[in-house]
Amino acid sequence: MSRPASPATPRPTSDRPTTPRSTTGTTRAPGARRRRGPGWVPNEHGAWAMLVVPVVVGGVLTGVTWRTALLLVAWLVAYLAFHATALWLRASRRPRYWPPVRAYGAAVAVLGLGLVLSAPGLLRWAPAFVALLATSLACSARRADRSWLNDGVTVGAAMLMTLVAAGLGSDGSPGAGRLGGTWVPPGASDPAAWAATGVLAAYFFGTVPYVKTLLRARGDRTVLAVSIGYHAALVVLAGGVVAIVAARGAARGSVVSAALLVVVAIGLLARAVLVPRRRPWPTAKAIGFGEIAATIVVTTVAFTAPALVALPAG
Repeated sequence: MSRPASPATPRPTSDRPTTPRSTTGTTRAPGARRRRGPGWVPNEHGAWAMLVVPVVVGGVLTGVTWRTALLLVAWLVAYLAFHATALWLRASRRPRYWPPVRAYGAAVAVLGLGLVLSAPGLLRWAPAFVALLATSLACSARRADRSWLNDGVTVGAAMLMTLVAAGLGSDGSPGAGRLGGTWVPPGASDPAAWAATGVLAAYFFGTVPYVKTLLRARGDRTVLAVSIGYHAALVVLAGGVVAIVAARGAARGSVVSAALLVVVAIGLLARAVLVPRRRPWPTAKAIGFGEIAATIVVTTVAFTAPALVALPAG
């Protein structure tokens, strides 16, 4: 005879609630943070100094005001919107890349409106910045955001902010508060602001080939030659400034500023020659610290640059 089957013993149920299963096949623990999508935080850490320094230098030259602070905030948010938009274009306009474009775009629209209402003359800068922005976004759409053209355009836009900030200072352009009356943008007629802009531009444009020799174009002899050639040209240019200043019998401050240009240019040339030849290659952290040090030195010299355009001693 076969034994009768015993009835199945029911399993005890647990009082602990079960975690619902996600429809995507993965579960997320309660309280876990949802990971942000792409485009919210730029990964170009070296760009922040290039964004902040020109506004600070221009503002200090003519006197920092509340509009200088508003300009800096609007400029940084505009960079966030630009970065998100460029990433969205490179990703073929995928929907998951759109939220930061929408959020930063709305924020910069509000900040920009407040800035323009406080200084309508800023609209005279619009053609220049629209042209630069369109060129850079076109590069991003073609996935050429690492091209020489795009690098040059973004550096150029950042350097113009020295003039924009100078035009908004307490001693800046009177025309910043009105739209009509002149076609010259605020700050564009200030020789001292142009001198500081030239010093900053000479350095930051040089960082394009220099950083490439250490990262994306590491070991590329052509890029290394471009970097060394550019910085050698800066030494020659600085020497020419010294000759001009000396020939016109300028004041002591002008001579000192010109001499500083030569010293800094020689230092940057030595860096362009020696650092890419180091082995092992410098780490990203070491490169970053080196850029911070160089930026501080160049910014200090930029503050002395207005002496170069001062009237000769009588």
